[in-house]
Amino acid sequence: MSSTASQSLRTLGNSDLQLTPIGFGAWAIGGGNWDFGWGPQDDNESIAAIHRALDLGVNWIDTAAIYGLGRSEEVVARALKTTSHKPMVFTKCAMRWHSDRSIYRSLKAASLAEELEASLRRLGVETIDLYQIHWPIPDPEIEEGWEALARFRKQGKVRWIGVSNFSVEQMKRIQKIAPITSLQPPYSLLRRAVEDEILLFTQANGIGVINYSPMVSGLLTGKMTAERIAGLPTDDWRRRSPEFNQPKLNHNLQLVELLREIGDGHGVSPGVVAVAWTLNHPAITAAIVGGRSAQQVEGLAPALEFRLTAEEYARINAFVAAGAA
Repeated sequence: MSSTASQSLRTLGNSDLQLTPIGFGAWAIGGGNWDFGWGPQDDNESIAAIHRALDLGVNWIDTAAIYGLGRSEEVVARALKTTSHKPMVFTKCAMRWHSDRSIYRSLKAASLAEELEASLRRLGVETIDLYQIHWPIPDPEIEEGWEALARFRKQGKVRWIGVSNFSVEQMKRIQKIAPITSLQPPYSLLRRAVEDEILLFTQANGIGVINYSPMVSGLLTGKMTAERIAGLPTDDWRRRSPEFNQPKLNHNLQLVELLREIGDGHGVSPGVVAVAWTLNHPAITAAIVGGRSAQQVEGLAPALEFRLTAEEYARINAFVAAGAA
């Protein structure tokens, strides 16, 4: 890792985990043929993408059992077996699947214990660095689920525990049981709902934040066009996303052109500018950046170090505010 990257490590919440500003997001490498799939994906390309991210200095990987119904975790394991790097590995629980690939959700202690053992086996590790409840569903079970995660930590099977997609109210409920190391919310130029209340709460409570979809699942990378979106595979969930469809799409693609203009001045892509915008928020510890090929990873690696000026940040915010009005 370059000395500059090592100097910019960020501590995640109350943990001893020292994160690079971006981590490798392993959702898309789960491929297609499931409810939130991304269409076909070559596992060898996925492994090359992970290796490239690690070679460029990224020191953590975020996956989930549900991504590709176990496939993402297995691919991460294959990548780790064939590299000398030792990144931190984060995964998530509470979304499960039946043999017909349909998804169900459970935060029952016994169910989570099964999930944990399955994730440890698929990932080929003895301990998971950060284990997260993926969604607070079913809501009445979040206390039972959090008690289970606290117990896994005492058993030494996970090092730290966090949540994803939780509201302030839900975090308050489980805080009484055990401290929350981190929250994983969606946060991007197009999804700012967490700013008003949730990010203020995490800051006040020393909870780390790793935001997902900072480039809105590829929309802000600069590679998306209306034509390309129209040609996405039928099993790519983005076809159903409002951000990828009219009337929102035109404004979103105009935003990309502004990001491109700012990025061009620094020799970086619109996606890197979009990630840097999220990292500008003081509550954000680090951002999850997905990649499906080594080439994609190379294009986004500058986000490890690129930061916006105050003027550039204000200019982007003014454009977004005008669009919202």
